[in-house]
Amino acid sequence: MILSVEDDLEVVGQATDGERAVAAVAELEPDVVLMDVQMPRLDGIEATRRIVADHPGVRVVILTTFDRDDYLFDALTAGASGFLLKNADPDDLVDAVRAAAHGHALLAPEVTRRVIERSTGNGAGEAAGGAPGGPSAAGDGAPAARDAIPLPSLTQREREVLVLVARGLSNAEIAREAYVSEATVKTHVSNVLAKLGVRDRVQAVVAAYEAGLVAPGA
Repeated sequence: MILSVEDDLEVVGQATDGERAVAAVAELEPDVVLMDVQMPRLDGIEATRRIVADHPGVRVVILTTFDRDDYLFDALTAGASGFLLKNADPDDLVDAVRAAAHGHALLAPEVTRRVIERSTGNGAGEAAGGAPGGPSAAGDGAPAARDAIPLPSLTQREREVLVLVARGLSNAEIAREAYVSEATVKTHVSNVLAKLGVRDRVQAVVAAYEAGLVAPGA
C-alpha cells in the first residue's frame, strides 16, 4: 500500500515464501525486491543469495522485524543492497526502494554503526560473539576501502554530504539539512563514491570513519 501510491513505483508481484520469491523474480524481472528474513520453505537470506547470483541487476532490500547482527551481516554478504526494520518510517521505505533501484546501498540508521564497527574492526569481539561462525567478508574488505580514500580530494561540500550520509540521512534529508535540491545531493553523493573509489554508501561511510572524518558516537 505504501509503495503503490508512489507515481514512480509499481508493485509487480508478491510472494509468500522464499522459493516463490525466487521464482517470481525470474518471471517478473523486477528492479527491486523487498525481502523478509524469516519465511517458510526458503529463508530470505538464501533467497537473496540465489536472486543476486541469478539476476545481478536485481537489487534486494531486506525488511525485517529482527534487529540482529547475524541477519544483518548475512544479508549483506548474500548481496542485499539495503537493510531496514519494519518500524521504519514509510518515507524511509520509499527512499530505500528508490536508492536500491539507482544502484545505491541503504542501511537503517540504527544498524549503520554496527556495519562500521565490523568493517573497521571496532567491536569485532562483540560481533563475533553475536554471530558465531558468521561471515568475515566485511572485515576482510576494510583494508581495500582504506587504501582508496583520497579524502583531501573531496570538496568542502562533498565532505559535508559524506558526514550526513554517515549519520544515516537519506538524500531527501540531506537536501533539507544542507538547503540544496535533492538532485544536487545525488550529484554530490555520486562524486563522493567516485572519488573514494567505493561501490556504495555503506563503503563510503566506512571510509569516512576510517579516515577520521567522523567518529563513532559523533
